[in-house]
Amino acid sequence: MNFPKPVMALAFTLLMVAGPAAAQPEPDPSQWTNRLHSALRLRPDQERAWQSFQQASAPSAQEDAQRQGAFERMGQMRAPQRMDLSIQMMRSDLQEMERRSDALKAFYATLSPDQQAAFDRETMRPPQ
Repeated sequence: MNFPKPVMALAFTLLMVAGPAAAQPEPDPSQWTNRLHSALRLRPDQERAWQSFQQASAPSAQEDAQRQGAFERMGQMRAPQRMDLSIQMMRSDLQEMERRSDALKAFYATLSPDQQAAFDRETMRPPQ
């Protein structure tokens, strides 16, 4: 097969950028949670807020199943139906993000300024 040079250049660039990231294993969420908990050095009176935050942040098996089912149904849908379903999924994602945001803000309010700085540092994703 002969591909045009721009297509080959794009494919090469994508492999160079995505390749190293794809080769790295996803971090274990429980390790990240444990590291964050340790870095925060929570007081006993903050543990209940931590549990609420952690519970709200955990991925839902029900949400994952709904999303998987939606993607499976898309193969049998026409383009306008797929767009409507995508919009519906995005609205659901926004509601979930807002729920998680509320939990994060409630937990964050219980932290001291030093703990807030540690939380900010530990939850900042490294540049991709």
